[in-house]
Amino acid sequence: MTKQPSKKIIPLVSVVIPTRNSIRTIEACLKSIKKQTYPKLEIIVVDNFSSDGTPEAAQKFTNKVFQKGHERSAQRNFGVEKSSGKFVVWIDSDNILHPRIIEECVRTINKGYQALIIPEISIGEGYWAKCKILEKRCYLGDNRIEAIRFIEKSIYNKVGRLSEELISGEDWDITTRVRENGYRVGRIKTLMLHDEGRLTLINNLRKKYYYSTKSLPYVSRHIRSTQDVILFIFRPAFFRNWRMLIADPIHTVGFLFMKFCEFGVGLVGFGMAKFKLFGVYENK
Repeated sequence: MTKQPSKKIIPLVSVVIPTRNSIRTIEACLKSIKKQTYPKLEIIVVDNFSSDGTPEAAQKFTNKVFQKGHERSAQRNFGVEKSSGKFVVWIDSDNILHPRIIEECVRTINKGYQALIIPEISIGEGYWAKCKILEKRCYLGDNRIEAIRFIEKSIYNKVGRLSEELISGEDWDITTRVRENGYRVGRIKTLMLHDEGRLTLINNLRKKYYYSTKSLPYVSRHIRSTQDVILFIFRPAFFRNWRMLIADPIHTVGFLFMKFCEFGVGLVGFGMAKFKLFGVYENK
């Protein structure tokens, strides 16, 4: 009797995308997933009750569109619960994937890793977007800043999933837990795009202020020493890439000014969070 060759099993990959009024970017994001060369994907969109037609736009690409709040961690966890894949990748609605990214992720994780970093660069219009692009390029290859996005689902569940207590830093938190549990974190080479759109300084600072007001749980977990504080503020990535910054002085000046302003609003936001917490204890 002739032995039949065994068919290669292709694992399913679940792509989870949390959305919130993402109509500007969601179609480009989902189109980039549909163009993936990897043959076995499911797309799961978890919308936070958008009012701009985001769920309807997403339904053109997948029948797995759900409603869930109130923040990204809860949305991503819900999406993973609804997923059927061996592997899970979470991206944002303003990300655009190169057609070979998922294929490269599966090929790389099968080399003995349990989770992967997908490096990201920004695109956008206007001066402040160009400053943000310069900043993001400094972070490439920096394990202190880049976080995992592709993970074996069983490992995701073993380390406790994304912490829904964290509104800020939840991706760094799960990356730390994956490493602390002895799992190997790798990275792919192909870059993912983050569409900043026409970024303005004031909108960027509003976003930073919001996340800084929610940063207390992350800081209490992971910022334990003066050295941690210094490294969190004065990123080694900036000093390591000084040649790249010097080569673009116009946007470097704006980038440094933007970081200075972010640091200022971050301090105010963090101070407000501490004040509210103190007030809660005082009122008990």
